[in-house]
Amino acid sequence: MSSSSPISPVVDHLADLALWEAELAAGSVTAESVAADPLSVASSLLDRLRQVPDPRRLRGLRHPLLVILVLSACATLVVGNDSVTAIRQWAVRAPQDVLHRLGARFNPWRGRYTVPSERTFRRVLTGLDGDALDMATCGYAADVVRGDAPVPVIAAACDEPLEREQRRAAARAVTHPAPAGLLPAAAIDGKLLRGTHTEAGQVFLVAAITHDRGIILGQRQVPNKRGENAVIADLLTPLDVAGMMLTLDALHTTKKTARLITGPLNAHYTLILKGNQPLALQTAQRLLSGTDTEFIDSMDVTTDRGHGRTERRRLRVAPCDDTLFPGARQVFRLRRDTGGLDDVRTRKEIIHGIVSIDAAQASPQHLNAYARGHWAVENRLHWTRDVTFHEDDSQLRTGTAPRAVASCRNLSLNTFRLARRANIAHARRDLHDHTDVFAVYGI
Repeated sequence: MSSSSPISPVVDHLADLALWEAELAAGSVTAESVAADPLSVASSLLDRLRQVPDPRRLRGLRHPLLVILVLSACATLVVGNDSVTAIRQWAVRAPQDVLHRLGARFNPWRGRYTVPSERTFRRVLTGLDGDALDMATCGYAADVVRGDAPVPVIAAACDEPLEREQRRAAARAVTHPAPAGLLPAAAIDGKLLRGTHTEAGQVFLVAAITHDRGIILGQRQVPNKRGENAVIADLLTPLDVAGMMLTLDALHTTKKTARLITGPLNAHYTLILKGNQPLALQTAQRLLSGTDTEFIDSMDVTTDRGHGRTERRRLRVAPCDDTLFPGARQVFRLRRDTGGLDDVRTRKEIIHGIVSIDAAQASPQHLNAYARGHWAVENRLHWTRDVTFHEDDSQLRTGTAPRAVASCRNLSLNTFRLARRANIAHARRDLHDHTDVFAVYGI
């Protein structure tokens, strides 16, 4: 028989149909689930993830990219799923009806919808377009904030007490209320993924996160810390940051960044002055020199107590103009005195900074709040990914896999915070049932 004869494929197809009917009769797959459209799930996250391009060739492709991305994203919500091995192990136990709705591959011989192997998970994550994935995951959070997508719900147990972090936040709102008129603010900083290796160097991710709610707005990858400035425009331009206060550390204190923020982005900046801008730093030191009595009308003093230490923050300001730095309107000096709970302060730190709004828009109280809020990028992003998601212990090394899993962690952080869960570790422990996890994203 000729190899091009259509008889053999027809016989194989009839055999598959016969096996399919036998499985339906046996009840392993219901007729109702087969009739349902597997790609009709109304989920904002799925709509976003569908926009991520598939790097694989069509020939031999078995598992849709959407299935791999959704399973990775949902698995990362659950405590313990901090590696590709754990993600795949969790995905294997996903309900059959959910896998069908996602469009997972059906194995007629086993009568079940199947998930990709661990090797497939690794290979696909290693070759993904990291920028597209970050735009999809952060875009989902933007959809929720704008009201275009429902707020995720992560229910706690009926008799579960209020989380400690929620109690602390409520108490701080009373003892240290935010000054009225604060602009929405975002902090920008980078983080090294330890142990990673690419042709350009280690993986270094630069992200923007809001001060108040800790929502990650965007993320970009650079080969090392010195490359952070090169991606600031790529990171911020796609975001809607008009009218926001952007806080950045001294590495980003460049005239190019200042012009970008106050120009095309139509936003404001708070930049730290150090040795990389010696003339601006010397001018700020001269404008802000003197005793506290001389700055009594342009100074803010706050004290804080907790976590085994006390801190006093004294911030003084002075006006300036564009001759000092593009868009500059004020310079400030912040002195931090810290010590033990006995109120004996043993450490002093002084930093200088520059802002692009005048005293009518930003008083010393506002600038103190912006400077303190910048630590959200360390406390609510870097620290949480390292400690709660064990990012520094990850065995992912090459390609875009480290960044792809970091993007899933960012998505999890955004999801928990949009759901008003303060303690991320606590919230992850509440998600043990697979159905509850998929329900978070309306799947």
